[in-house]
Amino acid sequence: MQSELFQNADSAPQVIVAPKDDGLVTLYPHLLSGEEADHYLRDLSQSIAWQQRSITVYGKQHLQPRLVAWYGDAGVRYSYSGDTLVATGWTDTLLFIRERCQAISGVRFNSVLMNLYRDGQDAMGWHADNEPELGPEPVIASVSLGFARRFDLRHKTSRETRHVVLPHGSLLIMAGKTQQYWAHQIARSKKIHEPRINLTFRWINNN
Repeated sequence: MQSELFQNADSAPQVIVAPKDDGLVTLYPHLLSGEEADHYLRDLSQSIAWQQRSITVYGKQHLQPRLVAWYGDAGVRYSYSGDTLVATGWTDTLLFIRERCQAISGVRFNSVLMNLYRDGQDAMGWHADNEPELGPEPVIASVSLGFARRFDLRHKTSRETRHVVLPHGSLLIMAGKTQQYWAHQIARSKKIHEPRINLTFRWINNN
């Protein structure tokens, strides 16, 4: 099993998974300046209606090990693990960050799923964003604010793993066949005591 660690040594975009590897994952270390990232971390920590919601895993109800929020265009819904979210309207902050993501990705987004990791005990298990309403090859723009966490990718067939540290103010774009062939996670860590907010912009088709 091959494992690669990407350390974000400079500000140039870094390709984590290339099309020849069954997907396309690119890191932009500095979507936001340090001052902007600090400001939006404080703003979103205080202004978003964060919730700890239940999901169904192997037929059992569990509280998610993080806080979540779902914002977007009116009426946009998103269902995963037995839970359905109905979008709250956009805030000025979310619209500003969305514009940055759309400019880089060249893709429109009508919603954002947000996760607040309060410390290293909050996590996201292995999964792929492959719900039907996302379409066959979704583009997902993932913005990180707060303490840098390691993002893990694992190929569903070869089991190859790749890891990248997501710094404060960075943008990770997953596109192409990534969700078909790769799973991803944010693992727990007892060494982390600071919060992180993750914004994952996406296009949902509820038709």
